Amino acid sequence: MKLSDFDFELPDDLIAVRPARPRSSARLLVAQGDAITDAQVFDLPRWLRPGDRLILNDTRVIPARLTGTRARASGQGPVSARIEATLLEPQADGTWSALIKPLRKLKVGETVRFSDDLSAECTGIADGAATLRFNLAGEDFDAALNAAGAMPLPPYIAAKRAADAQDREDYQTIWAARSGAVAAPTASLHFDAALMAALAEAGVGATRVTLHVGAGTFLPVKVDDVSQHRMHAEWGEVTEAAAEEMNAARRAGGRIIPVGTTALRLIETAAAEDGTMRPWQGETDIFIRPGYRFRIADALVTNFHLPKSTLLMLVSALMGQDTVRGIYGHAVQNRYRFFSYGDASLLIPPKPNTTV
Repeated sequence: MKLSDFDFELPDDLIAVRPARPRSSARLLVAQGDAITDAQVFDLPRWLRPGDRLILNDTRVIPARLTGTRARASGQGPVSARIEATLLEPQADGTWSALIKPLRKLKVGETVRFSDDLSAECTGIADGAATLRFNLAGEDFDAALNAAGAMPLPPYIAAKRAADAQDREDYQTIWAARSGAVAAPTASLHFDAALMAALAEAGVGATRVTLHVGAGTFLPVKVDDVSQHRMHAEWGEVTEAAAEEMNAARRAGGRIIPVGTTALRLIETAAAEDGTMRPWQGETDIFIRPGYRFRIADALVTNFHLPKSTLLMLVSALMGQDTVRGIYGHAVQNRYRFFSYGDASLLIPPKPNTTV
């Protein structure tokens, strides 16, 4: 299976740089096998059944993009340089791994000041990333980061405009609870209070799980043979209560429908071979691509993904590569908006795609 099998032409003007308002007014492409219907996200209750259960990722995006100044002493006096850091993930020793631009201007032992309250020492550089030890920890660090940081918009948005105050609200789900993500579970951005109320009235349940989305979600696949690609690990948790909610829904004949590829990857990691959901906590690097046998997910709510991306491979595994080509061709032709702030799709395989 080649990387070129997952390529498609996407006009640049279809890349969304702002979300729809209100959130649930975004367009929704409903694919039931090869059959495609154009709708809007607020129509979602029409397409779901009483007893179906949506799986929601309750991770909270931190304002992980920081801009600061590095001061370096020299024989001619202090030399400063502008440094941009994007936090990737915390380490066991309290440091953070981070992408640094420009990395060549930072050396081990140097300090970058991001605000009057927040600074960090570079304690290591390896594999194109730096390790930063901040001067604050705990709630003090959270407060200083919230004041100094910006939302880490995906590269395809950041290339078109800078993050601003509105992104603090737009790039966060309404049920975000557990801080730790550096990218949003973007399919969930379409949900607002009115839609959640309509879903509950329609008898559709909701279960919360956690997967802290990492910056690796934006990294390109660099190998032509996709089977050789290695995913970055992300931390997640399915609680005992969440597992039981999913198992009860399945016993009653309801479908398990993750909202977003992050929730899908997590529950597929946690599920047993027979589809029974188990409590689970840890890191997952599951790579779902065509040929994968789904354990528990019956359908998926998701946005439209990058060409040649692992997420496009995931939806191709669920629906079939030819079907996804048709879906994406229809989306481009009908000018759906793509990527994180773009429109949504409800993908329903022609028959249950789980093991029994």
